[in-house]
Amino acid sequence: MKEYLQPGRFIDSAHPAVRAFSKQHSKGSNDRERAVALYYAVRDGVRYNPFLNFTKPEAFQASAVLAADQGFCIGKASLLAATARAAGIPARVGFADVKNHLTSPRLAETMGSDLFIYHGYTDLYLDGKWVKATPAFNLELCTRFRVKPLEFDGRNDSIFHPFDQDNRRHMEYLRDRGTYPDVPVADIQKAFREAYPKLYRLGQDAAKETFAP
Repeated sequence: MKEYLQPGRFIDSAHPAVRAFSKQHSKGSNDRERAVALYYAVRDGVRYNPFLNFTKPEAFQASAVLAADQGFCIGKASLLAATARAAGIPARVGFADVKNHLTSPRLAETMGSDLFIYHGYTDLYLDGKWVKATPAFNLELCTRFRVKPLEFDGRNDSIFHPFDQDNRRHMEYLRDRGTYPDVPVADIQKAFREAYPKLYRLGQDAAKETFAP
């Protein structure tokens, strides 16, 4: 478990801001309760935003996501893993390819696809087993688009719902890409360049802009 408790380049759990956030929100009498509290703090306290510059490594780094107060699925998963490690809870990141049947027209146009490769989630070691937690969509966003919010109890996997509140097809898991002690940014960026050339061109055009809004 040592590598899942140490700081990484992107899961930078030793960063002062990450440690402070973890200390503030990791409330509870045991690891499971503290992990649940951190999950909701990251899920709802950091806005989900898929329109980021993925050419910049800051989009994947826990402390940068926290500073920007926004992130996409991988960045938010990295942040949850970092805050968990700061609280002494073993954590890693996992990835899967998913098809979003409710992709917004803007996002579909930007990405050129409704297939999301390397969707990121957090894997937390609680009560002797690994449990998946997906803090991507904040509650406000889910309410606006009538998507079922993902709850987390620390005992059961928290992964995307197959249908939304109106019983429309939502998320479909297609491929498991495994788990990692830190975010494999080089591999992800390479895959993004191949799968989403338009998105990557937009990122390169905005390369002079800062990650924060």
